[in-house]
Amino acid sequence: MKYLVLLIGDGELKPWPEHSEEEQGAVMRLFEAFDAACREREGVEILAGEALAGPTHATTIRTRGGTTSLTEGPYAEVIEQMGGFYLVEAPDLDVLVELLAILPPYDMQVSPAVDPY
Repeated sequence: MKYLVLLIGDGELKPWPEHSEEEQGAVMRLFEAFDAACREREGVEILAGEALAGPTHATTIRTRGGTTSLTEGPYAEVIEQMGGFYLVEAPDLDVLVELLAILPPYDMQVSPAVDPY
């Protein structure tokens, strides 16, 4: 099953720009450990994953009455920003949650993809 994992805000972490180079390196090693654990686990594959620019770089697209409008900024006023995402193939949610525990302590939202057939 495919799952979309949204990394939201900084969880227990301080904001990225406030980390020292050593701290940033330690956090990046956790992402590398997650990647390695997924590669080693049978039936698990990271299909996509990226860090995202902050909300000031977002563009909101709305369609109302057949008219599309673009505005700068996030969809809604948010306290926490979307930090990144993963699209992961995993046998089930339990396996994915076990692997996600390797990542830094971000707040996360996990949503399964729906098979349209």
